[in-house]
Amino acid sequence: MTDSAPGRLVISRATPDDWRVVTEWAADEGWNPGLADASSFHAQDPEGFFLGRLDGEPVSAISVVNYGDDYAFLGHYLVRPDQRGRGLGLATWRAGLAHAEGRTVGLDGVPDQQDNYRRSGFERRHGTLRYTGPLPVVDLPDRHVRPVEAAGLRALTAYDSACLPADRPRFLASWLAAPGHRALARIVDGRLTGYGVLRQGRDARRVGPLFADTRADAEALLDALAAEADGAPVAMDVPESNPEAVALAEARGMKPTFDTARMYTGPVREYAEARVFGVTSLELG
Repeated sequence: MTDSAPGRLVISRATPDDWRVVTEWAADEGWNPGLADASSFHAQDPEGFFLGRLDGEPVSAISVVNYGDDYAFLGHYLVRPDQRGRGLGLATWRAGLAHAEGRTVGLDGVPDQQDNYRRSGFERRHGTLRYTGPLPVVDLPDRHVRPVEAAGLRALTAYDSACLPADRPRFLASWLAAPGHRALARIVDGRLTGYGVLRQGRDARRVGPLFADTRADAEALLDALAAEADGAPVAMDVPESNPEAVALAEARGMKPTFDTARMYTGPVREYAEARVFGVTSLELG
């Protein structure tokens, strides 16, 4: 942490209460954070959230959330607009990355920062497009789509782990039960073939994750979540590495409104990229 003398940046670990101001900054940037995201983010790694202050006033933030011994994810890299250009972001960046302690780090980088991330050792894996729009409501719901409780947390955790570079059981348990989150699973002949979560956001409802064995499974889940949205605009972050996911979003009339690139500092374990139809969150991967 940095010197606490007047005019010096002090970086310390942030509590969920501290993080409310960062959520407001993210909303101001147009990131459309979910209204109940912060509690689940902290459930995975409560030590991985950092806030920089000048004379007691919050001015910068970063999260570097550790998943196990090999992988971490960086997000919420923000400096208050009136404090940019003073090196505060770089100091905050270094403090956050130190928390990863040699793990491979992933992030979802906006276009104007990707060159900076490359200079810090991040390499692009694929693009991600945020698709947004009101979704059509299907009159005949799929009989295989049910509340996630029907699948059981153990099966959901195993399925989730197969779709990511790391396990995240603490996060998932919190995410599925968070206020305002609606979580659905598709179960065919007793087997889980996908699940999805809809949550409240600032500018649109958010779908994330949407993980499924096939496009048909993802389609059934997305249609069921659309019914829960009841005509409100919906946003979903879709990896370009899965062309079936892009095709599904476009078939439902959604339009790309925002793009990022998934980048890593090193190797990550293999995971079922073809199952990822919607990323959970650009802030936590």
